Amino acid sequence: MPIGFLIDCPRKRGFFYASLLKLFTNPAALLIISPLKYRLRKTCSAEGVAAVEPASSGNFIPGRAPVFSGWIHLHMGKNRQGLLSGHKGCMVMAKIIDGKAIAAKIRGDIAAQAAQLKGKGIVPGLAVVLVGEDAASKVYVSMKEKACADVGIFSDEYKLPAETSEAELLQLIARLNRDPRIDGILVQLPLPKQINTDRVLEAISPEKDADGFHPYNVGRLVIGKPLFQPCTPYGIMVLLKESGVDLAGKEVVVVGRSNIVGKPVALMCLQQNATVTLCHSKTRDLAAKVALADVLIAAVGVPEMIKGSWIKEGAVVIDVGVNRVGEKKLVGDVEFGPACERASAITPVPGGVGPMTITMLLLNTLESAGRRR
Repeated sequence: MPIGFLIDCPRKRGFFYASLLKLFTNPAALLIISPLKYRLRKTCSAEGVAAVEPASSGNFIPGRAPVFSGWIHLHMGKNRQGLLSGHKGCMVMAKIIDGKAIAAKIRGDIAAQAAQLKGKGIVPGLAVVLVGEDAASKVYVSMKEKACADVGIFSDEYKLPAETSEAELLQLIARLNRDPRIDGILVQLPLPKQINTDRVLEAISPEKDADGFHPYNVGRLVIGKPLFQPCTPYGIMVLLKESGVDLAGKEVVVVGRSNIVGKPVALMCLQQNATVTLCHSKTRDLAAKVALADVLIAAVGVPEMIKGSWIKEGAVVIDVGVNRVGEKKLVGDVEFGPACERASAITPVPGGVGPMTITMLLLNTLESAGRRR
């Protein structure tokens, strides 16, 4: 089947892209759908690229056209942003790193391995503890429950009132540490103010620390012998591997130094023989640091803080940020549209890093069951 290109752009850019497509793709596999200005029609004819003119390109609907194996939509008029494979704001240059697809593949493997363990009488178990009524935490916990059910992992949820004392929570964790059915324990953060988060995380058995936040597991990560790896950084490393990115010798710039993402992912990249720069709120001339990155990992939680013009040509961009702008719009920490014009590959928001976090939690729980039983 051909690849369909819907081009809605100024004549000269349409001419340029018709020529560009010829360099990378078999012309017989292309069908360009565009207002056929003379030069574009002439170029397509000369290069053997099929071209048709819809009644109105602005109202053209791909679903009503012949069947295509894929779409690239160039929408590049004045004050407009391009679209790539349905991701708003991205030009054709950058490959989209599809976190949903990669996560689905890994979850399929997890389900198969969980089924094998079940045949031996072992059902991996994850305990999830939620204290209080934080709306985002409730949604996240429900997603974890569903994900566990989908891959055959036993999920035990403990939903405690916001007034729960630290002592009560520590008693629950001690009980879960002793429970032979449980291979992983996750305490959903943030916790209410009356509870010391560090004491709670340190109370979880290192052998059941599915989030990888216990100081013992952090220490093992530092020396390159991880037991549990923090889920989001672990997911980032898998995204890079699945996308064919070899970090050896690369300049990796991590923006954000949190214990949850920035610091651990910097260590993981270092273990893959990358040269790592870790940036933070006090870093001078952040734009200059970002411009050096072969691989940029942004995890600051500030909407579009990193400008697309800062990105090195051909860099790989991993955007961890999920920031709500207005009532419905979600954006990352990187200015997505302009970054796409310079990057070779980029994760979208949403649909990039996010799906990997819960997936790696499931994998940590599965691997714990294999070690413990």
